Amino acid sequence: MEEFKRLSRDLVQRGAIIDYYQDTIQVPNGNIVKWDFIKHNGAAAVVPVDDQGKLVMVRQYRNALDRYTLEIPAGGLDGPDEPTKDAAARELTEETGYTAEKLEFLLSVRTTVAFCNEKIDIYVATGLKPGKQHLDEDEYVDVKAYDLEELVQKILTGEIQDSKTVSAILAYKEKYVNR
Repeated sequence: MEEFKRLSRDLVQRGAIIDYYQDTIQVPNGNIVKWDFIKHNGAAAVVPVDDQGKLVMVRQYRNALDRYTLEIPAGGLDGPDEPTKDAAARELTEETGYTAEKLEFLLSVRTTVAFCNEKIDIYVATGLKPGKQHLDEDEYVDVKAYDLEELVQKILTGEIQDSKTVSAILAYKEKYVNR
C-alpha cells in the first residue's frame, strides 16, 4: 500500500461547531502538498416513527444552502464523549417535542470524507410521546409526519438532498420495511 505521511496539522480557524486546519502531507511520490481538514466532534440523528408508521421530519432554514430543507432531527454532540444515543434522544425532544420509548441504532454515516471527519450515528425512535419543543434561540423548526414512500419520492426527485436524511430513510426502508 502506498504511504501518505502527515508532516504537520496547523489550526487556521476555530469555529463554534468545527475547527479548520491545513495539513501538510507527503504523498507517495515524495511531493509535499497542502490539504484542508475540518474537525468535527460528531453528531447524532434520529428517524422518529409514529404509531401510524409515518416518519416525523423537521423543516428548517439552512444558511449554507440559503433555503429550507426537510430533514430528520439531528444535532451535534455536546462533547466528544457524549454517547450518541443520548444526543439522539435530546435532539428528538428539542426539535420535535417527542420522547421515545425505544431508540435503536440504524447506521453511521461520514458526511464528507474528502475533507471532514464528521460522523453521525443515526437511530430509529419508536413509541413516540408528544411533548414540547425546546429550540435553541436561533432555531425555527416546523414538524410534520410523512409516509415513507412520499419521502423516498422526495429523495428521488432531489427535493431531499441532505446526506444523513437520504441515508437514514433508505436504510430504514431496507431494514424495517423491505425485510
